[in-house]
Amino acid sequence: MTKAKLDNAEKITLELFNTIENGNLIIAGKSEAQLSAEVCNMASEKFGIENHWHKKIVRTGKNTLCIYPDNPPDKIIQEDDIVILDFGPIVDGYEADLGRTYVLGANAAKLKIKNDVEKAWYETQNWYSKQTFLKSSDLFQYVVKKANDNGYIFGGQIAGHIVGKFPHEQPSDPKSMELDIHPDNHDDIFLLDANGNKRHWILELLFIDKENQIGGYFEQLL
Repeated sequence: MTKAKLDNAEKITLELFNTIENGNLIIAGKSEAQLSAEVCNMASEKFGIENHWHKKIVRTGKNTLCIYPDNPPDKIIQEDDIVILDFGPIVDGYEADLGRTYVLGANAAKLKIKNDVEKAWYETQNWYSKQTFLKSSDLFQYVVKKANDNGYIFGGQIAGHIVGKFPHEQPSDPKSMELDIHPDNHDDIFLLDANGNKRHWILELLFIDKENQIGGYFEQLL
């Protein structure tokens, strides 16, 4: 039941993102804060989404290099720019977490990192689906290598985390990384939770193009 609810939350959020893209909300001259507010308004008006379980992220230009905890100064989207969206809507009491990269114009490096990070995500998902035992730390190192093999640096402190019914399970120790895909989490990712239920994971990839000072991001349910 939980997986079906999470799949539905992601489906609705994908519809939201498609509406954002098809509605030409991501345009030059708009600030990150303005776009974020417009996304939230659309989520509410068209999809009935009133709450988000994590902070709303819109980043453009050099701000795409930032990791989740960062709060960089608000930037204006430029012509031929790159933009990252990362939102965590709550749909019928269950969490989604979706991240995408968008490119305005035809800049080759920006289009390449957008396509490369998405392709790497699906390649990682395919590899993951064949595992029966997998340390979270090994999954983290796998995506670091994926980034390197594509000519990038892996930019995230983590490569994902659990989701569930809001609010999702919390670690026994607040400082623990046991519910994150993190280099210091050596637990098997397939471990059940304290109630014997399967955990559901988000995989998030942030690739950094150091030469061009841009990041590419792709995130969804693993």
